[in-house]
Amino acid sequence: MSGISVGRLARRWWTVIVAVVVVALVAFTVVRLHGIFGSDNEVSRPGSDALENTGFNPKQVIFEVFGSPGSVATINYLDIHAQPQRVDDVPLPWTQTLTTDDPTLYADLRAQGDGATIGCRITVNGTVKDERSTNNVNGYISCLDKTA
Repeated sequence: MSGISVGRLARRWWTVIVAVVVVALVAFTVVRLHGIFGSDNEVSRPGSDALENTGFNPKQVIFEVFGSPGSVATINYLDIHAQPQRVDDVPLPWTQTLTTDDPTLYADLRAQGDGATIGCRITVNGTVKDERSTNNVNGYISCLDKTA
């Protein structure tokens, strides 16, 4: 008689049976751990449109680049959205005013001029936050205020 017994199948395929049982136990454990540690919970946050910055006064940030009379400079700065802006061959002195009601503004100003001196200044609401100058021909200068 050519009957197949369960014992004979188990002896022949024991590695496959053990592997299936182990995979099933691991899957069950992972599902249970997800529930325990809350990874199935959906976190909801209000959109940026729902958040209003009504608690902050408007902030005025003034970028200034100054240098030798008659000199020009290439100026790079970050606007109120932290996007890089570039102005080429602008006569000095140069001024750019940014106004925002955001609580902070990363104020970054860099310039390179063709004169004997060049300087930069960042002023926030009338207070000078950073000012630097150099007396190098074709000098490069940068001013920075991370908490403007």
